[in-house]
Amino acid sequence: MIDVKLLAEICEVAGTSGFEQRIREVVLREVTPLVDSVSIDNMGNVIALKKGKDSSKKVMIGAHMDEIGFIVTHIDEEGFVRFHTLGGFDPKTLTAQRVIIHGKKDLVGVMGSKPIHVMTTEERNKVPKTTDYFIDLGMSKAEVEKYVTVGNPITRDRKLIEMGDCVNCKSIDNRVSVFILIEMFRQLKDAAYDVYGVFTVQEEVGIRGASVAAQSIQPDFGFGLDTTIAFDVPGASSHEKVTELGKGTAIKIMDSSTICDYRMVNYMKEVANKNKITWQPEILTAGGTDTKAIQQMTAGGSIAGAVSIPTRHIHQVIEMAHKKDIRDSIDLLQLCVENLDQYNWSFN
Repeated sequence: MIDVKLLAEICEVAGTSGFEQRIREVVLREVTPLVDSVSIDNMGNVIALKKGKDSSKKVMIGAHMDEIGFIVTHIDEEGFVRFHTLGGFDPKTLTAQRVIIHGKKDLVGVMGSKPIHVMTTEERNKVPKTTDYFIDLGMSKAEVEKYVTVGNPITRDRKLIEMGDCVNCKSIDNRVSVFILIEMFRQLKDAAYDVYGVFTVQEEVGIRGASVAAQSIQPDFGFGLDTTIAFDVPGASSHEKVTELGKGTAIKIMDSSTICDYRMVNYMKEVANKNKITWQPEILTAGGTDTKAIQQMTAGGSIAGAVSIPTRHIHQVIEMAHKKDIRDSIDLLQLCVENLDQYNWSFN
């Protein structure tokens, strides 16, 4: 159904915001044979161009390469490392995790915090903060400083596994979309217009790479490609679920930064229904994606929508997506790109 081995490599490779070098190399290796040209802009976005039947219009698809992570801010006298977050974290998810500091060489460390045995009652009852944690490398300050310096990036350590019909790993957000965009190019036949697949940087810290790319490309049409909340778990009310695993790809209607063009939403629904692709609507009241930049950071705006991948446990190291939903996302994106010229885009 999908190439799990490639997906695992894409999810597991390091690349937090601003430090996307390693994932960029994987993207370049995979996408270069599939398109007509590849370039890298000054921010580090990878822009893959596949020529369409008609070059009078441009389509931009954005999938961010960066994963949430950390950056080294201080090494104390005992060799413990302090850090700042790159992206949004629920602090309690840091407990008992292994991380990798990418200095002169990769060093595995553990997230440490005050043991519960020596906490006061007040400390036990308070909500944890990211500043309560430190990274323990098991080394003295002198040893740590041989390899680590302030400004080194830090990523989380977790391998991809298959669980039933799902995949589970750190950084499914948004490496699954990187995978989907590559696979879409692999099976793309005749695109209606020129397609710019952009593997963007620094989305997790403010949709930065996509903003720069959209200003350069100036797309007429656009698709964001990102994960979305699947809150289909015990205790969730039906109106809170947003999406559910195994119920198909999601067509974004809105999130906190974007109201998708109703014409694009209708078009995507028509394509899905015509081709018997399972889909579900997505309204996400908090959180944004590269769709915002694709829609808004071009003169006059673009007609933009988004393919969203339902994902449980987002921004943890146990993110989970359903393989069928991933397959549906690839197919929907491909067919939408190929048939843009078959739809009446006028306002009505």
